[in-house]
Amino acid sequence: MKKRGILNSDIAKVLVDLGHTDKICIADAGLPVPNGVKKIDLALKKGLPSFIDTLKTVLDDMWIEKIYLANEIKEHNGKVLGEISELVGEVSTTYISHEDFKELTKDCKVVIRTGEMTPYANVILQSNVNFSDEV
Repeated sequence: MKKRGILNSDIAKVLVDLGHTDKICIADAGLPVPNGVKKIDLALKKGLPSFIDTLKTVLDDMWIEKIYLANEIKEHNGKVLGEISELVGEVSTTYISHEDFKELTKDCKVVIRTGEMTPYANVILQSNVNFSDEV
């Protein structure tokens, strides 16, 4: 059994298979998943697991260079936006309309569905590559 990192075998497999600039989405319970895009459904009940807990766990195991968020999160979910910003730090952030965000999910390798029930708690993470000695 794995000692560290993500125990969910579906998520672990997706992360291992990512190449530079590949995208994944972490979503609230309501975001539609496009036909043909793999969905990993973690939702157990309202709020479990939370979007932020899921994001933290994925970020511990993934190198990212860019994130995409819906513009609407600024007005409708400042709390989650602040938590995302704190977690990703200086990573490039692109804001797009929610409609464009949903369209961009078609380019994702996977949508990870959480039990989050707050508006616009969705992020697309663009994979980076680590050429440093940092582990």
